[in-house]
Amino acid sequence: MSTPADAAGRSPRAPERGMDPRAARSRAAALAAAQELLVEQGWAAVTHVAVAARSGVGRTTLYRHWPDSPSLIYEAIAQRIASARPVRTGMLRDDLIAQLNGLRALLHDPVGERGMRVVIERAGVDPAFAELKEALYQAGSGGFRAIIERAKESGELPGGLDTELAIDQLAGPLMFHRLLAERTFGTEYVHSVVDAFLAANPASRTGSVRRAGQG
Repeated sequence: MSTPADAAGRSPRAPERGMDPRAARSRAAALAAAQELLVEQGWAAVTHVAVAARSGVGRTTLYRHWPDSPSLIYEAIAQRIASARPVRTGMLRDDLIAQLNGLRALLHDPVGERGMRVVIERAGVDPAFAELKEALYQAGSGGFRAIIERAKESGELPGGLDTELAIDQLAGPLMFHRLLAERTFGTEYVHSVVDAFLAANPASRTGSVRRAGQG
């Protein structure tokens, strides 16, 4: 399975500049069909035959872009991740809140939630889904990683902070709250998670001014 997301979290298989409008429409229709099937019937329903029937896109075209079902499911989910990615402001607290709000939106989106549940469930028994899970993790965590690394360099966060642990501390409560506890939550919960994280990882004096907006 080919999953072309990179560690920076860029959108996978982004349409090439100057792509034929018909090809772009076919691609969009196929992904929309895959997303609908995933939500309505589960991962097993996302086949090239079913996507072709629903979208009107030929199976030859589908196989050319997505050689197997996991790669099609991957891009259907990754498209949602890309759409939830915020523009960074350079203000640590604001950027963390925006990043977590993107994750919150993804967890409450039927495609995002169902997709993550499927990937987690299948990863333990299917190597293709295990690879897919790792690719989606890199795509989804790249924004957090960039924010945290910049803040460590500027002194807004401790330089010795473990970046991967920090991502767990930020994103973990939301994943647990939604995927395991099956609770809905709003921005207030996001704010509380960010503020608890910042309180536990105080800025140096030189970096403290960059947390404007806290309090």
